[in-house]
Amino acid sequence: MKENFVRKTVSQNAFTLVEILVYVAILCILAGTTISFIFWTIQSNSKIKVIGETMGRADRAMEIMIGQVRGAKSIYTPTTDSKQLSLETSNYLPDGEETSYIDFFLFGSRIWLKREAHDPIALTPDSLQISNLSFIQIDSNGQPSVKVSFTASYNNPTGRPEYQASINLVSTASLRPH
Repeated sequence: MKENFVRKTVSQNAFTLVEILVYVAILCILAGTTISFIFWTIQSNSKIKVIGETMGRADRAMEIMIGQVRGAKSIYTPTTDSKQLSLETSNYLPDGEETSYIDFFLFGSRIWLKREAHDPIALTPDSLQISNLSFIQIDSNGQPSVKVSFTASYNNPTGRPEYQASINLVSTASLRPH
């Protein structure tokens, strides 16, 4: 009788192969779900950073161009067309000059600012690809204005979806010389 009692105790405390397989399956499902959530979180974080960088840097370039339009004396029409904007301005004056000229244009996939007698300065970084840059002159009741538009896309050589971002910016400003 004592042997019978020992067998019952051992069999009641031991795990069966089916129970072990069920526990392992549950652990695998939990681990897989956790790992998937971690990867999703990392991808979402990367996507948010890429979108933020694209929007921030493109918006900064637009702010610079619009600010210069607002402070310009006039639009220099001999070199202004839909792909280049030339402004006569009182900013960035060379020594002894009362007026100066600045140009905005697309070269390669970047927007550039060229001040008279200076080397061009890139307004957008290599991490952005700019396309469809256009400058449209508008005359509103004798007040010259410029509509600026472009598309900025994050430079994504890997082709990974979490590094894809694109934004279209459009803004219009009137000249308000000081």
